[in-house]
Amino acid sequence: MRTRTSTWFETRVRYDKTMEDGQNKKVIEQYVVDALSFSEAEEFITEEMSHYVSGEFDVKAISPATYGEIFFSDIDTDDKWFKAKLAFITLDEKTEKEKRTSVTYLVQAHSVSGAVKHVDEVMGSTMIDYEIVAITETKIMDVFEHRAGKKNDKPEFEK
Repeated sequence: MRTRTSTWFETRVRYDKTMEDGQNKKVIEQYVVDALSFSEAEEFITEEMSHYVSGEFDVKAISPATYGEIFFSDIDTDDKWFKAKLAFITLDEKTEKEKRTSVTYLVQAHSVSGAVKHVDEVMGSTMIDYEIVAITETKIMDVFEHRAGKKNDKPEFEK
């Protein structure tokens, strides 16, 4: 299990996809990219998708992600993405009352139970008291990370 904190953008792209029966169909798919701005996110997703798409391609939407950290799995069957909402539990020293702070993460897993297992694996190594409030499956197809070690100042991506 590997984690990465960054500025993430969710992008929606529309293109002609060849279906299993051989027919072309216009689809809209969601991808996440590591970028510093909207324009950089558009450039990154356009560059990355150009390897997979031939023909018409449109970036339909870009929005900042509600999460800052992603948990990446090394298991091949973990092919889905889940949003995990956690509540961090702290004690207010003045009032001595329990305080909850919500944080959202993106987790790569095969199922909801797998996502819970991955969250527990990562968070178990911390001293933070937490509670999993919700885990929901997303329609995200893939996450593209900005990779250090650029050639000719062109961004490279990791999958």
